[in-house]
Amino acid sequence: MKTVCVIGATGLVGSHIVKAALRKGYRVNGTMRDINDQESTHYLKKLKNSENLTLFSADMKNPSELNEPLCKTDAVFIASLIPTYFGSNGKPAREMTISEGKTEIIKPTVDGCLNILNAARRNKVHTVVVCSSTSSTNPVPSQPFKNEVEHWSDELEQYNSGKFTSAAKTVMEKEAMKYASANNMRLSIILPTGLFGEALLPKHLEHNPFKWLKSLIEGGAPRHDAIPNNSTSMIHLDDLANLFLAAYENPNASGRYFGVYGSFHWKDIYEECAKLIPYMINPSPLTEQPLPATTFDFSRRDSLGVTIRDFPTLLKETVDWIKSEPFSKEDI
Repeated sequence: MKTVCVIGATGLVGSHIVKAALRKGYRVNGTMRDINDQESTHYLKKLKNSENLTLFSADMKNPSELNEPLCKTDAVFIASLIPTYFGSNGKPAREMTISEGKTEIIKPTVDGCLNILNAARRNKVHTVVVCSSTSSTNPVPSQPFKNEVEHWSDELEQYNSGKFTSAAKTVMEKEAMKYASANNMRLSIILPTGLFGEALLPKHLEHNPFKWLKSLIEGGAPRHDAIPNNSTSMIHLDDLANLFLAAYENPNASGRYFGVYGSFHWKDIYEECAKLIPYMINPSPLTEQPLPATTFDFSRRDSLGVTIRDFPTLLKETVDWIKSEPFSKEDI
């Protein structure tokens, strides 16, 4: 039985990687900021095969704390690089100067990733799978059919546009790839957006899409006042976790992989929601011709051999799960 390490085990993506790895028979070392967080540990310990889960307090800002969870592991999954939208003083990233954005938003993400990679190297862990974002795959001018090998966001353009949260992913990926190449590590990077399915911890319900779908189900306001004329990508969390495990298990896998099922216009998304929630409040209708949704070259994603749920299925499963009032009867 091999042991893998999940950095950020209580996050939305990290918790699903833990779940998938346990179900496949791995031992899992999971890190969280504080193992005295009773709620998080309670729900992780409810997972199937959780007797094979060991939790550690560790912060990616403190490299020495990463040694114990990484010791004698076969691979590390980095799911702790969550998007940062505010600086340490609460200032929104989009309002920062370039200097502030680099210091407050980009540097912590890049340094945290490199700290984990350094700790992995010290502990002779040579297989790494990182969770990033499709925000690093938006070249200028935009491409109607994207692939993850050729298409990169321009971090300088992201700086100048105040998109520091997105730029953090772009810069982090490039630095991680340099480090892995220099240190003989096999690095795979999964690029998701729009995470649907079932949350594993109650705190995850505070975030979208659970938050805005729950509002629709309860008769509240939609996410938008008016349907925006753009598209968004999505994937079921269980399918995403299986992509992470597949990238680890395939010795030939490395580089970037899209972690989405596809991209859909918001008009189509709200129409599909209305089939599942007929009484929902709709945003104001689109008054112009819908712009085409982004399309992707999924040949690399599909090479990992993971079956991906389609859009109607992942949306229905998410809505049905929220309607079931998860966590409402839990006693911690």
